[in-house]
Amino acid sequence: MTSLGLYLTKKSVNRAMVSRRTGISQARLSQLSSNESTRLRADELYLIALAIDVDPSDLLKEVYKDLKLPKG
Repeated sequence: MTSLGLYLTKKSVNRAMVSRRTGISQARLSQLSSNESTRLRADELYLIALAIDVDPSDLLKEVYKDLKLPKG
């Protein structure tokens, strides 16, 4: 499961509702939640945050919390 998938599960988010509110298909939400190689676009992250009533920057920080700058 991806960081987004874990976040949505932890928050008990109804993905059908997110799909209706954002226009992102349920299939795409499923990919974003379960497939690590699927890339989350900025517009999708922003719409998902608005749909679940969280600050987009908080969602961004949570989803990409393991991302670090390379040493050097």
